[in-house]
Amino acid sequence: MTRPLLRDLYAALAAALLVTAAVLVGRHIQSSHHTLFVNWPPLLATWSPHVGPGTPTALLVSAAVVAYGPVLAARLPWRALLATAWATATAWIASLALIDGWQRGIAGRLTTPHEYLQVIDRFDDIPATLRDFTHHILLESPDNWPAHVAGHPPAATLTFVLLDRIGLRGGGWAGVWCIAVGATACVAVLVALRALAGESLARRAAPFLVLAPAAVWMGTSADAYFAAVAAWAVALLALAVTGRSLWWAAAAGLLFGLTCYLSYGLTLVALIGAAVLLLGRRHVRARPMLLAALLAGLAVVPTAFTLAGFDWWEAYRLLVTRYHQGVGGIRPYGYWVWANLACAVMITGLATAPGLRRTGAVLLRRHSEPPGHVDLALLVSAALLALLVADLSGMSKAETERIWLPFAVWLLPACAFLTRPRPWLAAQAVLALLLNHLLLTGW
Repeated sequence: MTRPLLRDLYAALAAALLVTAAVLVGRHIQSSHHTLFVNWPPLLATWSPHVGPGTPTALLVSAAVVAYGPVLAARLPWRALLATAWATATAWIASLALIDGWQRGIAGRLTTPHEYLQVIDRFDDIPATLRDFTHHILLESPDNWPAHVAGHPPAATLTFVLLDRIGLRGGGWAGVWCIAVGATACVAVLVALRALAGESLARRAAPFLVLAPAAVWMGTSADAYFAAVAAWAVALLALAVTGRSLWWAAAAGLLFGLTCYLSYGLTLVALIGAAVLLLGRRHVRARPMLLAALLAGLAVVPTAFTLAGFDWWEAYRLLVTRYHQGVGGIRPYGYWVWANLACAVMITGLATAPGLRRTGAVLLRRHSEPPGHVDLALLVSAALLALLVADLSGMSKAETERIWLPFAVWLLPACAFLTRPRPWLAAQAVLALLLNHLLLTGW
């Protein structure tokens, strides 16, 4: 066994030990003090071994990706690879969700008392609701919003209101929307990787993006949809800085603005965007014009919501207060600040740990590494930095298995550095299958 491979195994073992510690310590804290508010710490889940209608398809998809994924990723024409990646990711996410059955796995996910579909009828007059939105965030306010509605800017809820308006009503359509759109996140990451780090590394990352354990929580969670919007914002920015396109820059800015009005925490995607600008500096000749187009696009969504009467900053201030009024104010920071990282291991898989180890090694040897490898390492590092800032903020105590999906999709490309992909892909698949068959997840 070579020394790099041995170090990879040590990294994976360290990640597994982190998860084990988070489970054991979390169970002790929850049974002794009942302050974690999750049934199977560090995940919001319940121990319940089961199989379901999605089990055969999930097994088939995972086996096919492990067996043929690396070869197909290397040989398919680029556009065919993108289409195949989206279709396979969709099948993987949907089949995992259907292990819990159609109603519990997909149709009922976004109809629970804390979710967005509970308030569709309160948006009959959208402008009036937006003007009044901040008056219902605090728990003591009249007709306070459910947790997820209060916890996000109104673009999140408006998405499902608009789906309802065009006839795609109910939890089934909302779930299908999140799965179909969320699965495009892997395509967006591949587009960005090809533009910034080269096609070879993008192709090597493709099977890991498709077979991510994060799929357990991408079907069906609105955070999967948020992850896709954020990923396309970064991808379009990568195309803008490498192709010197003002239109791509404006479109990227538009999606960055929308991202910030889908989730307050996704303002941290700006760190990944900044890395893209840094990496694209050697391609950019008309930088002032590109930045102007980016900023022009970025202003559209905030301007529209502000003119409609929604104050983002006031809403965020009230959200912080509400967060500490509820379980967020009780959950112990001292546990979650490191147990959240165990959640990150479970959504990115054991393969990402050695991938991150190799990422660090590339940065240490950056002067002797190919430029594409260094660019990929910097992009992954920016995503890791964003995740760590979110962790240290104290506003992500628990439930990060879904909240951090937009950051997780940018950690998975680190697996492109792994030299023996099939065993690591198998580990990714086994982890996801075990999680979804042994636990009833909350999302």
